[in-house]
Amino acid sequence: MGPIPGRVADARKSMPKGDAITPAERKAIFGSSLGSVFEWYDFYLYGSLASIIAKQFFVGDAGTTFIFALLAFAAGFIVRPFGAIIFGRLGDMIGRKHTFLITIMIMGGSTFIVGLLPGYESIGIAAPIILIALRILQGLAMGGEYGGAATYVAEHAPNAKRGAFTGWIQTTATLGFFLSLMVILGTRLATGEEAFSVWGWRVPFLVSVMLLGISVWIRLSMNESPAFAKMKAQGRTSKAPLTEAFGKWKNLKIVILALLGLTAGQGVVWYTGHFYALFFLIQTLKVDLTTANVLMAIALLMATPFFIVFGSLSDRIGRKYIILGGCLIAALTYIPIFSALTHYANPALEKALKNAPVVLVADPASCHFQFNLTGEKKFPSSCDIAIQVLSARSVNYSKEDAPPGSIAKIRIGNKELSSFNAVMERNRMSFDAASQEKEAAFKKRANAAMRMAGYPARANPDQINKRMVVLLLFILLIYVTMVYGPIAAMLVEMFPTRIRYTSMSLPYHIGNGWLGGLLPTTAFALVAYKGDIYYGLWYPIVVALSTVVIGALFVAETKDNDIYSAD
Repeated sequence: MGPIPGRVADARKSMPKGDAITPAERKAIFGSSLGSVFEWYDFYLYGSLASIIAKQFFVGDAGTTFIFALLAFAAGFIVRPFGAIIFGRLGDMIGRKHTFLITIMIMGGSTFIVGLLPGYESIGIAAPIILIALRILQGLAMGGEYGGAATYVAEHAPNAKRGAFTGWIQTTATLGFFLSLMVILGTRLATGEEAFSVWGWRVPFLVSVMLLGISVWIRLSMNESPAFAKMKAQGRTSKAPLTEAFGKWKNLKIVILALLGLTAGQGVVWYTGHFYALFFLIQTLKVDLTTANVLMAIALLMATPFFIVFGSLSDRIGRKYIILGGCLIAALTYIPIFSALTHYANPALEKALKNAPVVLVADPASCHFQFNLTGEKKFPSSCDIAIQVLSARSVNYSKEDAPPGSIAKIRIGNKELSSFNAVMERNRMSFDAASQEKEAAFKKRANAAMRMAGYPARANPDQINKRMVVLLLFILLIYVTMVYGPIAAMLVEMFPTRIRYTSMSLPYHIGNGWLGGLLPTTAFALVAYKGDIYYGLWYPIVVALSTVVIGALFVAETKDNDIYSAD
């Protein structure tokens, strides 16, 4: 199957053309972008505070609770395609502006409630259940936000500057992330580390109520998109957007190609550059939270203008190969860049990984893939317990098969430590008292042995080459700007006005919500399973390369398409 032919540009006379744009339209574009910044701020607070939230709302060992916290973070992404369907349908039937108001109120209200929610110690299992429910509401709202914002801005923009103007929408996610980091950092410095971990982390969530008020005021002052307004005046709005978008092969084919040939790769590159890089610094390289956030914030500040740079460039040379080029370069360089992050952020860990190899000697049948949805599940085998200890210290290890039924051992140099099989308490997802004592003693012995072998418990602040870490983060974020800067304009240009909101939102949020949003959780679980701190990178590498192949073969360039056609 060859590339899908684009609709030839033939803009309606009443629509923006050339470089013309009125002050009112400029204000609408600015207002839409600013409102989206606040909405992304709400959404990303959770990701930035995942390690603290894990301790407040989930129980279990440190590794398991962090994975469960990431799953709760991912829950907001999992439901985004459903939000795209719900709010995309509304946007195509009643208009972009009214849908904006609904999504921002759901998002802001859910974020504010998180700041008031009691922790696990206060209300037990109800705490994580309510938290995940609020994350789901946030995800549904975000599923309706992006498609509306991108469509609204593109339908206001001049033909020759559609990539440049939608590039501003692309900055909103990064600016929202940056704003969340700055508010968190300011609160942390004001309250102190101890108070922040107890109650100060709630402040950024509570502050969001002020941003909600500003966002609602902005959305109320906006006018409807001219393309939608004209279509509505002519009585040509879709009566069944879902059927038209996904029930007809002509449009469904484009939706599938938009997902597999564009947004899948874009999504994993985006989340690798933003969240996985930050999680890697904190969880794997043991850089303290404040330092990691500051370094990421600096890199974000440097990289953000490039969303507009690449959006503008796509107006001149096309959008497709900028996006696919970003996916390709990212896939080819991820492992060297993350290896360099280890070198510059925690050189002691790099040295230990090279000079003090670790071997896990265990019965293969007793080693399990430690990924669970409850966060309370315990893995009692001697192999699983040994893996948890090694993963917590970011230790690469090779495996050596042992006889069936034997107790797993960790071999560090010429020193060998025996693990143990734990006993589960009856009717409870935890170890019995004797096993808990054995676990604590085993961790103490293993940590002491790893410390003697040179494995650091924390990155030494004096050994962090901050300039090089910022540079490497900046490079990862440049990849993000390449794939993300032109994507809004391209998705808008792929679909007709009457079903645009619905059609473009679904592939975007499957690519970003599912393939991208689940990346941190999946990558960390893969690392624990394989015993290689870089193994999780193969997930975004494979997805990005698949997108390059499919996009190059089957997706057509769109920059000259007519976006004002209802059909």
